[in-house]
Amino acid sequence: MSDSVLVACPVCNQRNKFGRARLSNHPHCGACKEKLITGVPFDLTLNNLKAHMSSDMPVVVDFWAPWCGPCKQFGPIFEMVAAPFAERARFVKANTQNETVLGQRYNIRSIPTVAIFHHDQELARVSGAMPPQQLHKWLEEELTKVGW
Repeated sequence: MSDSVLVACPVCNQRNKFGRARLSNHPHCGACKEKLITGVPFDLTLNNLKAHMSSDMPVVVDFWAPWCGPCKQFGPIFEMVAAPFAERARFVKANTQNETVLGQRYNIRSIPTVAIFHHDQELARVSGAMPPQQLHKWLEEELTKVGW
């Protein structure tokens, strides 16, 4: 595991490189000066996909759609569980209604689906809404497997 990490900014998508130990010091983007680590999920789109999927931090994606009842119920759970993992993974939401190419690219057949990627390689996925404790446990297990 390297001492430095490459992380894309959730605001401007500029890639930033810094020591992994700095993750807990709330680093800011060198370009736009916004916080790089927020603990708040942001939208994954075709436009910012490459910047975030090529970052060194794992990316946890909630594939959802606005018309999906279980997705609406699961959204706040995903957001709540993201905060304690802020220094270990990026949490993003992919609206499969607006970003149909993302749903197709990652072969999303049911929603909500949560998938973990590292360097654009899928590590794990689970479909269906789940309670916070179950999501937390699953993330803990999967992120630990890749050293995060």
